[in-house]
Amino acid sequence: MARAALLPADIAAFRGRLTAAATRLFARHGYDAVTMRAVAAALGVSAMTPYRYLGGKDELVALVRAEAFRRFADQLAASAPGRGDAVARLRRLKVAYVAFAQAEPDAYRIMFELRAPGDDHRWPELAREAGRAFGCLLDAVTAAVTAGALVGEPRVLAQLLWASTHGLVALHLSGNLPPRALARLASIDHELAGFRPAPPRARRSS
Repeated sequence: MARAALLPADIAAFRGRLTAAATRLFARHGYDAVTMRAVAAALGVSAMTPYRYLGGKDELVALVRAEAFRRFADQLAASAPGRGDAVARLRRLKVAYVAFAQAEPDAYRIMFELRAPGDDHRWPELAREAGRAFGCLLDAVTAAVTAGALVGEPRVLAQLLWASTHGLVALHLSGNLPPRALARLASIDHELAGFRPAPPRARRSS
């Protein structure tokens, strides 16, 4: 007897369950230790069932990372809507970035440390959500440059700001930066100081 065709809603629901189970396994055991069979066992289904819903482990990794980036991007976007003081938007983005990493350390590690072999751009959903997260910062930096609050090429500035905050978070998650020190260092606008316009020179009186 032919197997009944899967409905889109059924596919989406099961892929959601797969993503949640795989997220827990990857966070605990890392990429190499997790197999499709292990994920199936965690869901209580046969070893071959996941292959009805996705192509294999590489696609599963992409789904897991895309879901983490989706939540991350949502939090960044909610923290800094496109209005108000541009530098204040950047400060709120930094707070939201750090808060997400502290609240969801497993998801944060998965986003930046878990990678399947190959090019991330094979997976449109992953590329879209990762791009949306960085786009929140790029939009805010572009607004700050347009307003004259910062000076420089917006994409370069955004990449430098992202790298600086990621460095603080990585130190914290590795146990090398206590929460209080993270909060203190993250509150300092040391990155922005180097990108602000130079103050006008006072004119000498003759």
